Amino acid sequence: ARLVESGGGLVQAGGSLRLSCVASGFTLDEYVIGWLRQVPGKPRERVSSISVKDGTSWYTDSVKGRFTISADNAKNTVFLQMNDLIPEDTAVYYCAVPFWTPHTEGQGTQVTVSS
Repeated sequence: ARLVESGGGLVQAGGSLRLSCVASGFTLDEYVIGWLRQVPGKPRERVSSISVKDGTSWYTDSVKGRFTISADNAKNTVFLQMNDLIPEDTAVYYCAVPFWTPHTEGQGTQVTVSS
């Protein structure tokens, strides 16, 4: 299995970014897949997950109403649309599978939100 993230960058508070995670070696309906984030010196935080198989998603409280996770089965890609970004969202974002006990993560993509 392999995951490749993209879409990070520098954005002002209130702005938006869309992260992408291209999966290979498995299909999205095999696992719950999602996004983690990490700030240096702090543990990784689960952000959002999606189950393509049963159509459910999960969000940590701090991003509810601002972030939306989605998947494109044909492209085997998971997206994280991030709106109304705040400086506290600054982190390296990783795609991970299986979401709750990851055995595969991508290389990460940096998201920086300036105030």
